[in-house]
Amino acid sequence: MQLIDIGANLTHSSFSNDFETVVRQAQDVGVAHIILTGTDAESSRQAAALAHNSPDYFSATAGFHPHVATQCDAAGLRELHELGQSAAVVAIGETGLDYNRNFSPAPLQVEVFARHLELAAALNKPVFLHQRDAHEDFLGVLREQRDALRGGVVHCFTDTEQALFDYLDLDMYIGITGWICDERRGKELQALVASIPEDRLLLETDAPYLLPRTLTPKPKSRRNEPRHLTAVLETVAHCCRRSPVNVAASTTANAMRLFGIKPTPPAATA
Repeated sequence: MQLIDIGANLTHSSFSNDFETVVRQAQDVGVAHIILTGTDAESSRQAAALAHNSPDYFSATAGFHPHVATQCDAAGLRELHELGQSAAVVAIGETGLDYNRNFSPAPLQVEVFARHLELAAALNKPVFLHQRDAHEDFLGVLREQRDALRGGVVHCFTDTEQALFDYLDLDMYIGITGWICDERRGKELQALVASIPEDRLLLETDAPYLLPRTLTPKPKSRRNEPRHLTAVLETVAHCCRRSPVNVAASTTANAMRLFGIKPTPPAATA
C-alpha cells in the first residue's frame, strides 16, 4: 500500500535536527512520495532544492501563503516564476485567502491570490490553495480564472457542504488532513468526506501542524509528521465506508494525475 502526502511543511525549523529520521519513518509506513509546501520565498526555495536533489521522493510547491501576502512583491513573483519552471515544482502555492487572522490586508490577499493563479496558468501548473473564513471572495477569484488553470487542490478543507460543492463544481481536488481525526471540531468534515468523489480526494498531513487526535498512544510531541498520514487514511476510510487499501490506491492515483508525479515503487523483499 502506497500513500502520497500532498502537503507537508518539512522545511519548518522543527525538522532541522531529525529530517532524515522523519523521512525514513514515513517511508517505513508506506508514504511513497511527499510534496513539500512552499509558503514564502525562503521555504519555496528550500522545498524546490530538496525536490531537485531527491526527485524520486520529493516534489515541491512554490508560493506565498496569504498570511505573508505583504511579502509578495514584483521581485517575489519573478522568483516564483523562476522556481515554477523547474520540474521539481509541481504546483503554484500555497496561495489563497485567510480572513480568520488577517495577518495581511484582505484586498492585498485578493490581489496576490489572483497573481498566483495567473502565474500558474502561464506555467501550466496546478494550484495549491488555502481558504479560511473567506469562501465568497476566494470562490469569486478562483471562478474567474478557473478556465485558464490546469487544475488544483483546495488543501486542508474544513469548510461547509456548500463550499465543498462549489469547489467540486469547479473540478477542484479536495485535500483532507488530520482535522478529520478531531472528535471536537472535525465532526462536520467527518460527515462530509463521503460526498467527495473518489477521483477528487487527496490526503495530506500539513506537518508539523494538525497532529491527528486519534493516534494511540499519544505522541509526546505535538509535532505532526508524514508518517501520521496513516491515521488520516484510517479515519477517511472509516467515514467513507471504504477500505484503507482502496482509499490509499485512489488518492495516490489522484495525486499522480494532478501533480504529474511518479512515486518510486517499494523495494522488493527477498
